[in-house]
Amino acid sequence: MWAKESLFYQIHPLGFCGAPGENDGNTVGRIRKVLDWIPHWKGLGVDALYFSPVFESDRHGYDTRDYFRVDCRLGTRQDLAEVCGALQGSGIRVVLDGVFNHVGRGFWAFQDVLRHGEGSAWKDWFFLDFSGDNRFGDGFRYEAWEGHEELVRLNPGNPAVVEHLFAAVRMWVEEFGIDGLRLDVAYCMDREFLRRLSSFCRGLKEDFFLVGEMIHGDYREILDGGGLDSCTNYECCKGLHSSLNDLNFFEIAHSLERQAGIYPATELLTFGDNHDVTRVASILKKREHLPLLYGLLFGMPGIPCLYYGSEWGVEGVREEGSDAALRPAFDRPEWNGLTDLLRLLARIRREQKALRHGDYGRVHLSNGQFVLSRRWEGETVLVALNGEDREVFVPLPGHGGAGTDLLTGAAGILEGGVRLGPYGMAYWKLG
Repeated sequence: MWAKESLFYQIHPLGFCGAPGENDGNTVGRIRKVLDWIPHWKGLGVDALYFSPVFESDRHGYDTRDYFRVDCRLGTRQDLAEVCGALQGSGIRVVLDGVFNHVGRGFWAFQDVLRHGEGSAWKDWFFLDFSGDNRFGDGFRYEAWEGHEELVRLNPGNPAVVEHLFAAVRMWVEEFGIDGLRLDVAYCMDREFLRRLSSFCRGLKEDFFLVGEMIHGDYREILDGGGLDSCTNYECCKGLHSSLNDLNFFEIAHSLERQAGIYPATELLTFGDNHDVTRVASILKKREHLPLLYGLLFGMPGIPCLYYGSEWGVEGVREEGSDAALRPAFDRPEWNGLTDLLRLLARIRREQKALRHGDYGRVHLSNGQFVLSRRWEGETVLVALNGEDREVFVPLPGHGGAGTDLLTGAAGILEGGVRLGPYGMAYWKLG
């Protein structure tokens, strides 16, 4: 599967392109801004671009109005088709956000229910109760995503709903050539629907990639139960920054070892931050830990995904009731020492099969230091991290001999261990 070889990069198009927070009905080709960023992504080593929602919505993209129309604030279907074509022509695959659990109140079928009530031909597309009322005073109740009544739950047991959603996916593949979908709130979606969607997508494109949003619980529920290829690794997202903030590498090591045992053949989508959580540069207590976090992200098992702006260390704190600080527009991409490091890490991962496919092993673990190994077909790469503000000598039992630090290109001999400077890091390839 191509995705397991890739570096993903996520944008939230409405924020990235500086679109109004509310759908103003004006068609402006803002999505074409993506074209200006392609050289930046190529320079960084990005293989796949994941777009948060791009289809017509009420406000933030996850409240869909029409699956067949590009959000007018971003442009037209032709604009999106040209953007996707340019990305794919540059060797960058395209993954869209599939928001199939719920729609916005502006969704055309729900609007018909608002007009005609129980007489609507579309009433069975939703879970409605005409014996009560909702906070909008519509004269009926309905199921909503986690109680948010602006997000109306679709009925996946209705064949017409399934047919409509699958027709949209077919259009996205045929018109935009998309290579995969990230499935919003997959953790609460009907498993039979996910299995049918998986089979349908594979029929359109054999190597179509499906990654589900899974915030907590057993990831096998949607991997095995829903037939998906991967899911969002929120467990390790938390473990990455907590281990550094608390100077307790035991936390992330526990998660990696637990996951290696129960998801041995699965590459989870790993990340430091995204459109829903505070930027990792704002979470970390020490700015010096930011390179270490990414060093671990690229060295541990999984498919790494970067969130736009975080590659140069942008900060942003999620506020109650608003994600605006997480989804800003930038005039242009920036480049600094952190970006240089991420480009190097992306190149090393691309060149070392052990980092993409290798088994995970623990070599050394203490509160302030962590060394993990990745082994594949006779090759071994050691990822060594020092979270403390002092030079340390880290013992590497059973891993001596000649090697090369892939970060610096320096060859050397490991005699019982490796010396790391304050907040130091090394990627040792043995042999």
